[in-house]
Amino acid sequence: MSAPPKGSKNGSRRKKIAKLLKDRATYRGCIAIIAVLVLWEAGSVLGLPILKNIPSLSSVLVSFKEAVFDPAYYVSWKDSFMRIFLGFTLALIIGIPLGLFMGTSRYIRELTLPVFEVLRPIPPLAWVPASAIFWPDVEMSVIFVTFLGAFFVLILNIVGGARSIDARYIRAAVSLGASRRDVFWRIVLPATLPSILVGMTVGIGVCWNTVVAAEMIASRSGLGFLTWRSYVTFSYPMIVVGMISIGIAGYISSGIIRILGARLMPWLKTN
Repeated sequence: MSAPPKGSKNGSRRKKIAKLLKDRATYRGCIAIIAVLVLWEAGSVLGLPILKNIPSLSSVLVSFKEAVFDPAYYVSWKDSFMRIFLGFTLALIIGIPLGLFMGTSRYIRELTLPVFEVLRPIPPLAWVPASAIFWPDVEMSVIFVTFLGAFFVLILNIVGGARSIDARYIRAAVSLGASRRDVFWRIVLPATLPSILVGMTVGIGVCWNTVVAAEMIASRSGLGFLTWRSYVTFSYPMIVVGMISIGIAGYISSGIIRILGARLMPWLKTN
């Protein structure tokens, strides 16, 4: 089979960009962002309540310009993303199979759920002192805490999704001669994919919350440490730069998951 012409790909990409530019939601989002920026700068300059204590937009832009030409800034991005990638990937490798087993097997659920429910309410940051004992290496302890941030959220969503499958589908498949493997791959897993995606989307957000806090407490690198160091050194505009960088990094991570979900579940597209 021959590959589609390169011109057709470019044409399809142009159509998507044109559709995005014509979308009213795009304009509304841009207007909202511009309004927030104008209010931010005006509030800082005019000394409005609350806003007068926040660094002005112009000072933040100056600090951001300095950070862009500082190699240490990109090292912070790399370190945080690497911790997120390792911790989140580990949570997927362990959490998805365990969640599916817990959701489809009553025996495994009764065996593991009590332990799971005892550990789940513990905030990931409460594990920081313990992880320093379990993992003498600081890097491993931060990755472990990041893993916990996504692990429990992921399992909880998968178990709920697997248990919500209509049993009539499974009984119908079995009555037609489907094996347990066929039931799992053709009914259970496709029906649970939306719940897995939701768990991944929520889990990546919790991962960023956790890794930033862990970097502030126990690390000497990363976007969280960059923000904390700026606070300690009274570089207040740089604090905002760190916060915005964390927000952008989280948005990129969530965007990657949304793209992956659209590829795995094209039937969920509404337009």
